[in-house]
Amino acid sequence: MSVALPVALPVALPVTLPVLYSFRRCPYAMRARLALLAGEQQCELREVALRHKPPEMLAASPKGTVPVLLTPEGEVIEQSLDVMLWALRRNDPQRWLQPTTGTLDDMLALVATCDIDFKPQLDRYKYPDRHADGGEPARERGAQWLRGLEARLAHSPHSPHPTHHLMGDHATLADAALMPFVRQFAAVDAAWFDAQPWPLLRAWLAGWTASALFERAMHKYAPWKTGDAAVEFPPT
Repeated sequence: MSVALPVALPVALPVTLPVLYSFRRCPYAMRARLALLAGEQQCELREVALRHKPPEMLAASPKGTVPVLLTPEGEVIEQSLDVMLWALRRNDPQRWLQPTTGTLDDMLALVATCDIDFKPQLDRYKYPDRHADGGEPARERGAQWLRGLEARLAHSPHSPHPTHHLMGDHATLADAALMPFVRQFAAVDAAWFDAQPWPLLRAWLAGWTASALFERAMHKYAPWKTGDAAVEFPPT
């Protein structure tokens, strides 16, 4: 049985920053970048060209998907939610891990419904030719989940007015983790999405996508290759 050898780094300098392998349009990678921004965590960002994945990334994480975070201590973090938790547990000035409605476990449970229930319907809706149950049936199944978000946004225990966040009176990990997938769903057929009776959900999505935080998270980088100079994230 052959064993893959580790890929040597191009320079023999000590690693002082985490290294994030990312892809700008991937909603999972968006999650990671948003949390790193919220946690004021600098890292070296390596933008991945999906058709030419860096051998360094594959050596660290053979699953071959982004995001992948390599910490200065040598830990490999391969799941987007784990990257978010790593960043925010180190520093959480915006209290993303402290919802005013529910608990951290409640937030993680909500994110799980996105990943387990909503994301498969999003894929079937976005790529109907790849799925026998895709297209409009998948859109309706996804819409059922989105109706739950609209109802959640309409309920605020601290005010008679609707809240603009999913877990209380300020943005949390839940908002940042779900928003990239709602954004992707809305973009499949924007006219249909805009016609739905979801004014709070549309306002929530518009607020996120118009924010300075999201603009910084979506900064464009050239694809990284071995030997390139380090590129720091967040952008300055």
